[in-house]
Amino acid sequence: MQTDKQTKKNLIFFPLGTMGRDAVYSLINSYLLTFVLFTHSLSGAQVAAITGIMIAARVFDALNDPVMGNIIERTHSRFGKFKPWLAAGGLSTSVVIYLLFNVRLEGWRFVWFFALMYFAFSITYTMSDISYWGMIPALGSDANVRNQFTARTTLFAGIGGTLAAILIPVFSTGSGAIGGSTAVAYGRIALVIAILAPLFILFTLFGVREHREGAAPGKERERFSFKQIFQTIARNDQLVWVSVIFLIQQVGNGLVIGGIGSTYIYFTFGYSGGLYSLFNTVGMSATAVLMILYPAISRRVHRKKLMGIMAAISTAGYVLMLLSLFVPGIGMDRFWLLVLGYMLTNFGQYCFYLIMMISIMNTVEYNEYRFGTRDEGIITSLRPFITKMSSALIVALTSATYLLFGVTGYTNAISELEQQCAQGLISEEEKLEEISEVIFGGAEAAATEQDTGIAAGAPAGQDTGIAANVPADGQMSGVTARQSTGLLITMTAAPCALMLLSYILYKKKYRLDEEEYDRICGELRQEK
Repeated sequence: MQTDKQTKKNLIFFPLGTMGRDAVYSLINSYLLTFVLFTHSLSGAQVAAITGIMIAARVFDALNDPVMGNIIERTHSRFGKFKPWLAAGGLSTSVVIYLLFNVRLEGWRFVWFFALMYFAFSITYTMSDISYWGMIPALGSDANVRNQFTARTTLFAGIGGTLAAILIPVFSTGSGAIGGSTAVAYGRIALVIAILAPLFILFTLFGVREHREGAAPGKERERFSFKQIFQTIARNDQLVWVSVIFLIQQVGNGLVIGGIGSTYIYFTFGYSGGLYSLFNTVGMSATAVLMILYPAISRRVHRKKLMGIMAAISTAGYVLMLLSLFVPGIGMDRFWLLVLGYMLTNFGQYCFYLIMMISIMNTVEYNEYRFGTRDEGIITSLRPFITKMSSALIVALTSATYLLFGVTGYTNAISELEQQCAQGLISEEEKLEEISEVIFGGAEAAATEQDTGIAAGAPAGQDTGIAANVPADGQMSGVTARQSTGLLITMTAAPCALMLLSYILYKKKYRLDEEEYDRICGELRQEK
């Protein structure tokens, strides 16, 4: 009875702990590159340096995850092995994100400061992330209980991340920007999130009790070398396969929110944070239903069959997004078809994410069954490891797309106007008017605004090529149709292909289906 009571209590307090953390992750993962490009005038070399820093830091972060998992495994304290690192990581991450968005530097000084802060974030957030998600296997091994923890935790993580994804563009871009400037707005948003994140962690620190299995307190655990950490991972064939599959799926799924989605909305429908927020709100709404219903669905539909259904739904969504290109005119009908398609893709892709999460966690018992040790901290560190490796690849693909389609020419022009407004050299109204001219090409901006009923409309320029449409006087004359189309194809065709590849591999290579997992758990219980 006491165990049931504690499980119910854990199901309330554990998920609450991640809401602020996922707001932090949304700020960094979805908006950091947008913040940099739209608030700083950067040369091609500086953009390349920023991209290289983000990729290198995320690769370093990903490689650091198994090390952090091993450190957690060897931690013995009166508070357990997870909570001390969760507290330390949460507080230090708040300090880093405040500095990252509030220290005002330009040029190469900003690039070097960005490198320092971004690598610091990689270390501090890893402390929090590995320790938090590593607790789930220690909260229960029953399949239904684990499904409940996974679904409810991802629900609250989704609430935190989605609220941030919805509200950040509203208050940072366009007429709703706090302080009338995107740079000022991001600084204040970072401050609010830096305060909220540790407060939410308190729910987990003081409300959750995990099962402390493994070495007894005071007993020295074997000191793993870096080589042994990776041997622990490599020997678990099911963990290796599901990690590769998860990486493929996450790269595709992250291309929209990694920056390409917001840039496409701004360049196609207008420089309005509220419009991108609407795109996110409606587009992600279906996932809330899935988060709530997943435990019930998983009891009735096997994971591989469910993935096939969701792959079909997502594919239909990507097709609808592409079909928005052929909607006559440039009004809101095109926008809503895009949003409907995005909602379907999110529904399917998020189910993939839940299945991957559970599939990774189930390899803990598989590891115990085959090798006699659970190694929870190391195995669960693979989830954030994959997420960060995928984010590194997303940054590379996003930056390559921007350079290929001449996006940075427009973002530099916009950032200069944002800085002038922040310095009081031009009014907010003048800033928005000139940004509209940068994107849509002067006189054509008024026509598109009238047609769509929003801040601006579809691409003003004709299909004149891939490079930015820059006339002899050096002023931007509007995003071309080929540029905006290229962004849309990148954020639809590539994710769809990667999702289908991940489904095929999961179906063929992952053997820990429901029946096999229950068999393994049954044998482990008999041995104990």
